[in-house]
Amino acid sequence: MLQGKNIVLGVSGGIAVYKVVELLRLLTKGGANVHVIMTKNAQEFVTPLTFQALSGNPVHTDLFSLYQEQEIGHISLADRADLFILAPATANLIGKVAHGLADDLLTTSVMATKAPVLIVPAMNSNMYENPIYQKNQKFLHDNGYHIMEPVTGSLACGWEGQGKLPAPEAIFAAAVSVLTPKDLLGCRILVTAGPTREEIDPVRYISNYSSGKMGFAIAAAAQQRGAQVTLVAGPTNLTVPVGVRCLPIFSAAEMSSQVFGHLEESDVVIKAAAVADYRPVSRAPQKVKKSAEQLTLDLEKNTDILYSLGQKKGNKVLVGFAAESERLMAHAADKLQKKNLDLIVANDITREGAGFDVDTNIVRFLHSDGRVEELELMSKVQVAQQLLSHVRVLWKAKK
Repeated sequence: MLQGKNIVLGVSGGIAVYKVVELLRLLTKGGANVHVIMTKNAQEFVTPLTFQALSGNPVHTDLFSLYQEQEIGHISLADRADLFILAPATANLIGKVAHGLADDLLTTSVMATKAPVLIVPAMNSNMYENPIYQKNQKFLHDNGYHIMEPVTGSLACGWEGQGKLPAPEAIFAAAVSVLTPKDLLGCRILVTAGPTREEIDPVRYISNYSSGKMGFAIAAAAQQRGAQVTLVAGPTNLTVPVGVRCLPIFSAAEMSSQVFGHLEESDVVIKAAAVADYRPVSRAPQKVKKSAEQLTLDLEKNTDILYSLGQKKGNKVLVGFAAESERLMAHAADKLQKKNLDLIVANDITREGAGFDVDTNIVRFLHSDGRVEELELMSKVQVAQQLLSHVRVLWKAKK
């Protein structure tokens, strides 16, 4: 997702520097070519050698050293950057940038770049709440700098409050978002993800193997492309993507309630959840005790959410998923037609690298006009991006 991007990672002095080491690992793993600039104070917490080993590039610390022959270091870095990330960004660094001060390699490079700048503050909560600091942050935001709010929690100084550096994964997601074209700006997308659970008694339930990874990847990618995203998610162990409104649910009935409760405000609905087809006719109020050799459960059908959406979609884009173990194309095509979908994503869960609880998928896109597109094995993040490109075309056409 960051393949071929040149990122300058500016590290200033603060205890949160150790978290930025993990951020660097994520950026390089994502395909970025990362050049690190460290202030003098940052080197008191982590040595330049650590960042050099992980980035594979020399770490820059001195304003007056030449980057290459006949190249001025800060100008070269500023020109080649696709993105600057300042993390952790201290109150001192933010104050300098806000007032146009350039007295070291990092601040001169930021002043010289035309690339977007993502600022990730980290400091004592009283410093963060200081009106002078807040004025500086607002000034930078108003002038096009991207600002991540620090999180609330226990600070290294022993205080409790807002000022902690966000998790490296959150900063990484923000960096991807800044570099992603906002071709879904103005689009309101409702995504469902994960399994549902149908209770038998207080300790048992009927469910499936869905991890929610595909739906969460779609929600994250849509947000990064500028969409306003609502995620209706069954029980998962996944972190809600930054900037996405998440509505957690448990059962198919709860999912149905949330989906139809937010249908009117949505332009696109992507049903990536694995919803249970049946539920117990009655839930036992107490744990069912072991007695007979066999136990028979009476089940009844859940509401077919996707079918109902197809009847009510109007001018909305409706996308479904078909996870099949046999006759993939026949079942997917039948579902596409019967449920009045604009597009269905079909995958054979028996194939290696596809299906539930893996990070990759092998899918085919079936369109309502009969077109079929088969994708090779790729990550679920890549599948999400491919899907959203088709969704964008459908959304624009219906607008």
